[in-house]
Amino acid sequence: MPVFVPASLEEAFAVLEGAPGAQLLAGGTDFMVEVNAGQRRPATVVALGAVPELKGWRLDGDEVVLGAGLTYTEMISPELAELVPGLAQAARTVGSPQIRNAGTLGGNIATASPAGDTLPMLMALGATMTLGRSDGGRRAVGLDELVVGPKRTTLQPGEVLLEVRVRAGAGRQEFLKVGTRNAMVIAVASAAVVVDFERRSVRVALGSVGPVVIRAEEVEREAAKLIDWDARRLVGPLEGSGDFGELVRTAARPIDDHRSTAAYRRHAAGVCVTRAFRRAFSSEESTAP
Repeated sequence: MPVFVPASLEEAFAVLEGAPGAQLLAGGTDFMVEVNAGQRRPATVVALGAVPELKGWRLDGDEVVLGAGLTYTEMISPELAELVPGLAQAARTVGSPQIRNAGTLGGNIATASPAGDTLPMLMALGATMTLGRSDGGRRAVGLDELVVGPKRTTLQPGEVLLEVRVRAGAGRQEFLKVGTRNAMVIAVASAAVVVDFERRSVRVALGSVGPVVIRAEEVEREAAKLIDWDARRLVGPLEGSGDFGELVRTAARPIDDHRSTAAYRRHAAGVCVTRAFRRAFSSEESTAP
């Protein structure tokens, strides 16, 4: 199995022109597990870890531009966490320090696992992914356009995920997940909530409870009714709202597997959303009882 390690994006595209079906390798934290288990044996591998154009992050106006090679450890850095706190929360839940040092944002997205920890927050933030080709062509897609099923994306042969754009400081952001233990665990259920006071909007995304990350729009509309936008406070108790919890459970489309039952996943998703929503208001001077 030939492995190419390009030193620039131009070199990476040159390799892909000759082998458009090559496996792209970022941190390898998912891919190498499958290779070692004999589940994957690609003809060619293009390792992107040395491509400088994919690294780091920057501000572009009111947007944060996250390179596809950004590691989980970098997502936790104080400077970036201040701008995208929900993404930092998700990154802190990923694996061990060694995994966080190696694993990347682009790898998490392109792996397209329903349990990918960054995906619910990216969905809740309305993130835009930029994909590039060797001919200079670029296209921008939302997460729901890119990830279309378990381990399935709309990435075309020879196409590379370049960067992810999110709005800087997009409201109060919370991420919660439930697993079979407290650390280094794949999510049984997860939820991301973004309460944007400036735009008077709520966005809710559920992870690991369907074939792809689920945008829970009915939950968003119900949650918005419980907010006094001018006072920035809750005006209704979530735990006492049966409809709210039922909407979360209805939005979820989980399965039974070796980690959990579908029924428990629905319950856990409701708990995660309720707690995340309340936490979004916990630092306000006045919150609902």
